[in-house]
Amino acid sequence: MRNQIPNWLIILGGCGQIFTAVIYPYIRHKVFDWYNDVKQLKPLNQEIVKTYGRYIQGLNFSFGCIAIVLPNDLKNGTHLAIALTGLIAAYWVGKVITQIAYYPMYQIPQKTIFKVGSYFMNLLFILFAVVYTWLLVTNVCQTF
Repeated sequence: MRNQIPNWLIILGGCGQIFTAVIYPYIRHKVFDWYNDVKQLKPLNQEIVKTYGRYIQGLNFSFGCIAIVLPNDLKNGTHLAIALTGLIAAYWVGKVITQIAYYPMYQIPQKTIFKVGSYFMNLLFILFAVVYTWLLVTNVCQTF
């Protein structure tokens, strides 16, 4: 197919997703002071928030591993490829929409590293959304 995504782009996206999983605890701690905020919740709510944080980290890491190890399988046009790229595309498109709709209302610390990091992370999220949406569209076009 002429509009096929190159493997290097899928693998680059996978590396970026693993990076987001690895950097996630640092961002929560240093940028958002997340742990002090979580301590203000009731114990059950603390555990729920921590669990969802781990889900996010685990999904980002898992999606990255899948992209690095199975780039050809993500673009082979099978029903499973459609389902998986659709899931990952929805995840990242939802993240980008949430980022645009809600996060500008909040201030991040004004240190240069955090401001640059914010732009870099947003670019990564957009890259992931574009790559997986492109994969989904090409898979659907191959199949139907």
